[in-house]
Amino acid sequence: MLSWALVFAVLAIVAGFLGFVGLAGLAATIARVCFVIFLVLLVVGFILRAVRGQSVV
Repeated sequence: MLSWALVFAVLAIVAGFLGFVGLAGLAATIARVCFVIFLVLLVVGFILRAVRGQSVV
């Protein structure tokens, strides 16, 4: 998920540089959503491992 966020962030930067403002905004929004989903899954994974008594790190 993090890799997709990075891909869309780079796409947004390139599209913005080339003048495709609409595409850049869309790619930036998708990158932001992917990153938030990644963070939520990361936190949920940490919590589940902590509840099970496994090492979080």
